[in-house]
Formats: sequence, structure tokens, C-alpha cells
Amino acid sequence: MKEFFTVTDIKDVFTHLRVFPETDKEPIHLLDALGRIIATDITAEMDIPEFARSTMDGYAVCAASTFGASEANPAYLTITGSIAMGELPPGPVRPGEAMRIPTGGMMPDGADGVVMIEHTAEIDATMLEVYRSVPPLHHVIARGEDFVAGSSLIQTGTRIRPQEMGLLAAMGLERIDVFKKTKIGLISTGDEIVSIDTPPGPGQIRDINTYTLSGQIMAAGAIPVIYGIVTDDVSLLHAACAKILAETDMVIISGGSSVGMRDVTIDAIQRFDGAEILVHGIPISPGKPTLLARVQNKALWGLPGHVTSAMVVFDRIVRPFIEKISGIDPACHAPARQIQARLTRNVASAQGRRDFVRVRLIEKENELTAEPILGKSGLLSTMLKAHGLIEIDRNVEGLEKGSMVPVILFS
Repeated sequence: MKEFFTVTDIKDVFTHLRVFPETDKEPIHLLDALGRIIATDITAEMDIPEFARSTMDGYAVCAASTFGASEANPAYLTITGSIAMGELPPGPVRPGEAMRIPTGGMMPDGADGVVMIEHTAEIDATMLEVYRSVPPLHHVIARGEDFVAGSSLIQTGTRIRPQEMGLLAAMGLERIDVFKKTKIGLISTGDEIVSIDTPPGPGQIRDINTYTLSGQIMAAGAIPVIYGIVTDDVSLLHAACAKILAETDMVIISGGSSVGMRDVTIDAIQRFDGAEILVHGIPISPGKPTLLARVQNKALWGLPGHVTSAMVVFDRIVRPFIEKISGIDPACHAPARQIQARLTRNVASAQGRRDFVRVRLIEKENELTAEPILGKSGLLSTMLKAHGLIEIDRNVEGLEKGSMVPVILFS
């Protein structure tokens, strides 16, 4: 049997992120951009907004003309006209003057504040009483207050949310360049695996991992491409990997790092010219028998066959690699969501190994608690009950009941 567990620390695994390139770019319509990763820096070509505008119905005024105004001592201003929505003001506003303006109306030259209509009264068609003073820029959005021409708006690697769509629309960008959606090819391996529409016989199990991993891939913003079940045969596995490498951006073999498939998987990989085994195992639990190779400049993963192990490895290790080749820049995004909770029991851990413990969050006496969900890595029920993971460092022997721990929430 080939040497397998020359383990690579999880931090060193992530040093391999840089060797895998991003997917190609493609232009899309802005209405199709939600959730996509922008592939070009966007710079403001104009001030946003392009003109100063009112945020209230009222009167555009020189703010100084209202100083000291009150109900007992109102200011009197001359009304010089009205501003129509979507049109230029009919003229400037000078000290002692006012001009009717609607919400969103363009501020006239000379005006630097808006008096709300509720704080005024028109004595006649040309005379206005003002009962409250306004400071400069009161109820006004100044030109360029949102973004100044030449400023950076959106960086390459940003996942587009509705707010980015609005900004791109404000810039008049109907089409934008994004990274192509990443396609991830999935294989389940093992003579004991059968498809979910087949009643399992003695010693057989249904193919669960294809579906759990497909869901995780979709949650990561990528596209799962299912290639079915491959038996413990080097030639068949090599042929399947060759097909996937030609059609997708990454390969995930589920079960290919288990004891029975180690040599088969590595032999299949090494049949490719220039293939490089980057990771032979990771000192984590669950998920130690994890394999990472670079084949044709693409990542090929061998994940444990146990469903919980495969899901935890995907969540904590594989997902960042998918995000990297999808074009996501970590600097443009918030880190994984964590929440503090109080541990409900002692949790043991072996030194030299990083443990990921499934936990369920429960609110007790107005405090959030983390209840460890213990069980073997082949039990899907432990993932169903859990809301997230707590991470125990390899240099720590365990965590004590009552301690506050960060819980990494499942996406």
C-alpha cells in the first residue's frame, strides 16, 4: 500500500489556493447578475448623484436666510417660482428668496437647504413664512455625496448583491463582465454504493454523498455536475476523471480517500501526465483521509466516504477553493459567520489534531448555548441536528463546560 497519511496541516493546505486559476470571464445582462462574481473593477465615471437634490417636499432656500426663524419670529422669504420633477430649476435662489421643490427635485443654484413644507405657510403667491431655521445641506443630497467621479465602486471578486445591481444601474451599466459559474464534477466511488433509486442489497448503501455535496456546491454558488458511481477499478476511475476534467473546473471524488480506494485513486491520478499530489491527508477530525491533487491545472479532491466527514471537509476546506476559482476575493467579503455560545459539556480532543465538533444552538435563560452533537462520522443525523461547528486547535486537549466558544454557522 502506498504511503498516504503524510499529513498536511490545514493552514498549509490553503497555501495551494494560489496555484489554481479563476474561471474565464463572460458578459451578462445586469438583470442576471445577482450572486455572480464581478470580473472587472468598476470606477465611477460621473458623480453620483449628478446634481444636488431635495429629500423633502418644501422650499429650496439659502440656509442663512432662515437663521433665527421660529413660530414667534418667522422669517419672510419671496417665492420666485417652482421646480418641476425631472427639469432644470427656472433660475437661481438668492438670499431672501425661496423656490418650491418636490422630493427628488434638482436644487437651484444658490440654494443650500430645504425647509419642509410643514414648517412654512404661504401668505400669498409670492410671500412665504418660515417657522424653523435650517442648517446648510439640511434635507439635501449634495452632488457626488454618494460617489465622486473617479472613485472605486466595486472591486473585482465581489459577489453581486441587489445593492451592487442598483449601483451598476446608476452608472448606466446594462452589461457587465463576470466570472463564469464554476462547474464541479462529482463521482461517488465504491463497489458497495448504489444509486438512490436502487434498493440496497446486503452490504450496500445508497449514494448519499452525491446529493449532500451537490447541495453544498450550489450553496457555494457553483454548479454540480453528477457523473454517477464508479466501482473500485483504476481504469474506470481514470476514464471518469478524464471526462470530468475536460468538462468541468474541479473534480470531487467521494469515497476515493477511504482505505479500500486509496491506491486506486492515487493510481488513477498518476496516470495523468504532470499530475501532482499536493495533500495526502489532513490532521483533522472528521476528515483526515482527504486527498488534493493538481491535474491539468485543476483541483481534484478525494473526500472521505462517510457523509459527515465529507460534508465537514467540504465546508471548511473545499469551499474556499471553489470560491477562489470562482473569482471571489476574500477581501471583498465578510468572513464565515460566527456566533458566541456557552458550551454545555466538556469536549475532549487529541493534541496534534484539529477537531471540528458539530453543535446545536439552544437558548437557555436568555443565553445561547452550544450543545455538542457527538457521533460517528457515518451518521447523517449528527449533521441534521447541528447548526454549526466549533473548532478545537491541534495544540488544545479539549474545551471545558461553561466556556464561551465561537460557533461557525453552516451556510
